[in-house]
Amino acid sequence: MGILAGAAGLAFAAVLAVSATAKADDAKLEQLKAQGFARLAIANEPPYTAVAADGKVSGAAPDVAREVFKRLGVEDVVASISEYGAMIPGLQAGRFDVVTAGLFMKPERCAAVAYSEPVLCDAEAMLVKKGNPKGFKSYEDVAKDPSARIGAPGGGTEEKLALNAGVPRDRVIVVPDGQSGLKMVQDGRIDAYSLPVLSINDLVQKANDPNLEVIAPVEGAPVYCDGAAFNKKDTALRDAFDVELAKMKESGEFAKIIEPYGFSAAAAISTTREKQCAAQ
Repeated sequence: MGILAGAAGLAFAAVLAVSATAKADDAKLEQLKAQGFARLAIANEPPYTAVAADGKVSGAAPDVAREVFKRLGVEDVVASISEYGAMIPGLQAGRFDVVTAGLFMKPERCAAVAYSEPVLCDAEAMLVKKGNPKGFKSYEDVAKDPSARIGAPGGGTEEKLALNAGVPRDRVIVVPDGQSGLKMVQDGRIDAYSLPVLSINDLVQKANDPNLEVIAPVEGAPVYCDGAAFNKKDTALRDAFDVELAKMKESGEFAKIIEPYGFSAAAAISTTREKQCAAQ
């Protein structure tokens, strides 16, 4: 926890440096305060975003945005469901104030919009016995332990990452489905089972087994993140958003919002917009 808090603290200090710029050019924020809401573009893709039968918008991304805007003095958010391909053009045309929809950062998207710092990330995770008895933090750790066996879907990213880290083929066990992987960890037939964070957390939540533990994010493995996406003309608003987001990461409020949905706050704190936008 100390390492994560330190990383969040550094991010907090960094975004505070831009807060003066945000205050110097806050016309957009003042407009949103006056109208009382920010217009969000979302997909209907739980757990990133969701729209209930009564029209209420929820999901991890809108929930974070709602809280950040509230802290900025914008009382509410209203959302429109959009196809992913139409989100950035709609933002550029002024139909939305921000996109909060699991729109993962890529260099070409970073060139088109002003992203906030990372919000929702999908990273690799490992399911292990409580206490992480073999001390795994990375696929390399599995490779170094000659007795360790790791389970992963056949032909999937996790299998490739384990093999590329030096885990011998005979210690990478192909697992047909999530329930089988969980049972193999419970029975001690494998020492770890690897899937993306969301998938592992979903398995653990349904299993409700206190003897299991999730290691996330796996060190050295790719982390893919979205952020709140703003029009390039609204960088001051983005900067103000980042200041409040950093405060929430620092205080633990961010984790309280996203982790019930299965996302890892640690994954979002482990990386930055700059790293995500530079990744190919």
